[in-house]
Amino acid sequence: MTSESTLLHAPEGVPVEGSNGLLVEVDGRIIPNYAATMVAFEEGDVVNGKVVRIDRDEVLLDIGYKSEGVIPSGELSIRKTIDTSEEVELGEEIEALVVTKEDSEGRLILSKKRARFEKAWRKIEAAAESGQPVEGNVIEVVKGGLIIDLGIRGFLPASLVDIRRVHNLDEFMSQTLECKVIELNRSRNNVVLSRRAVLEEERKEVRDQILDRLQPGDVVEGKISNIVDFGAFVDLEGIDGLIHISELSWSHVNHPTEVVAIGDTVKIKVLDIDRDRQRISLGLKQTQEDPWQRVVSTYRSGDVLEGKVTKVVSFGAFVEILDGVEGLVHISELADHHVENPSEVVELGATLNVKILEIDEERRRLSLSIKRVEGQNMLLKDLGAAIQAASDPEDEESNGEGPAEAEAAEDLEPSEQAPADEEEAGAESDESTEAGQTEAAEAGPGADQIPETGKSPIAEAFEDAEAAAESEAEAAGDGAAAGQEAPEGDGQS
Repeated sequence: MTSESTLLHAPEGVPVEGSNGLLVEVDGRIIPNYAATMVAFEEGDVVNGKVVRIDRDEVLLDIGYKSEGVIPSGELSIRKTIDTSEEVELGEEIEALVVTKEDSEGRLILSKKRARFEKAWRKIEAAAESGQPVEGNVIEVVKGGLIIDLGIRGFLPASLVDIRRVHNLDEFMSQTLECKVIELNRSRNNVVLSRRAVLEEERKEVRDQILDRLQPGDVVEGKISNIVDFGAFVDLEGIDGLIHISELSWSHVNHPTEVVAIGDTVKIKVLDIDRDRQRISLGLKQTQEDPWQRVVSTYRSGDVLEGKVTKVVSFGAFVEILDGVEGLVHISELADHHVENPSEVVELGATLNVKILEIDEERRRLSLSIKRVEGQNMLLKDLGAAIQAASDPEDEESNGEGPAEAEAAEDLEPSEQAPADEEEAGAESDESTEAGQTEAAEAGPGADQIPETGKSPIAEAFEDAEAAAESEAEAAGDGAAAGQEAPEGDGQS
């Protein structure tokens, strides 16, 4: 019987015509030409083969050699946990790298993952050089980012997964992502990717189209994409616009989260567009009913209504009479008696009645009075006395008078408080006159008096409040400018 070695190397064999060299004639006999089916390769070569068997810990691959090649399960993929049946299919044609032509058991050892590794490196290097994106599946969520299967393990940092910060990376598991290579180190097998770069490039054209289409005054819909201290960012399907905190509501807002939440769909008005810097200023309150118009159409000077103290300042107190509408009670309109500090008479959050003194429709200002509401003065006086007594108990003891005695003394008519003789009365009268003048000077002009500046104290107080608000808005605006460049302020970037 002719041995296999003899058949493979028989020099006298003549190829049979029409057999493509797969049959030879030897000594008048036609036999298979095994040598023609053999593949010449060396360790490190990448070969093609067909999967002929799948076991739990290995896969057999027919590459046209004298025996099937073996791919251990650990050489199938770069994944840490592997199910051989999920990695390959029976009859599938795959590439494998020759690791060992003969191991200790005489087997041909192959590696699918190393073949992919070599092929992947060539592809990644070409992509990094040309700037073209690469594509791969997310196979792991790790601390700080995602692992992408590119044939090698590519790292996608969390900050570069999307244009804005992603709070749950697990939602990307098993997804196919397109990324750009931003860092490459072959010696360390290190590949760093950026999906954000791909998204920004795709959205640049969209942003330009949106900016060309939008005009100030347009009312559009968008989704709240990020919230920061100075406002909220809205995704306008390709570009982010900012709703400053002052444009969220007609009423006072301490933080944007009081009005909106991430993911909310809102209708907003375009206030301004900076096309050069690609910034869009938006307003939410402009799409809602302006409560000031209700004031103008419903109330008149002299009306008495209930309100809540929203802010106590040195020159008076602000009282909210409707959601989004505040009026100023000037310090001179807090009480009949002289008030050094408004907090002596009113406290934050207190609900009380106020009288409308003036409605300035053009300047959206509302002047209010507490002292002119009948039946409220005694309550305020009691509150002021209680606050004073609580803050300065020692003075009360040294004077030998309690709140009740002091109040009784204030309520006495001048004739009931007359001194023992005329001389003392005259002296007291002079002192009273001087004290009155001093008190008047300290208290300043009333709401209906015009000082040398030509402005009433209420007008000046309004201007002080507006100046403070403008200063605050300007400071926040600087933050907003930075925020629109990087909306992930957590933005989000």
